[in-house]
Amino acid sequence: QVQLVESGGGLVQAGGSLRLACVASGIISSRNTMGWYRQAPGKQRELVASIIRGISTNYADSVKGRFTISGDNTKNTVYLEMNSLKPEDTAVYYCSVKNVWGATIKWGQGTQVTVSS
Repeated sequence: QVQLVESGGGLVQAGGSLRLACVASGIISSRNTMGWYRQAPGKQRELVASIIRGISTNYADSVKGRFTISGDNTKNTVYLEMNSLKPEDTAVYYCSVKNVWGATIKWGQGTQVTVSS
């Protein structure tokens, strides 16, 4: 059974940086798409970034140039490096894994990111 555990959230001032980590256990391969989503109060959950096969990445327009997603297959870990953080980046960030058919099979428990102005 797949398990995802996120870490790295916290409180940071605008312009600061944070790095989130998502450790995956269970049957995970490079064919799975790993992603980071976020959900702010009163808003729908949205895709922030995704990575497949360790190299193909996709980003939401709002974070392009500021966030970087990467994977370490030796540690079964996906990272989200967040720079130049803005108050509007405040949200609960969730790690996810999709199967080869694109269906989400697991969500992490979420980690809070708060950016103060």
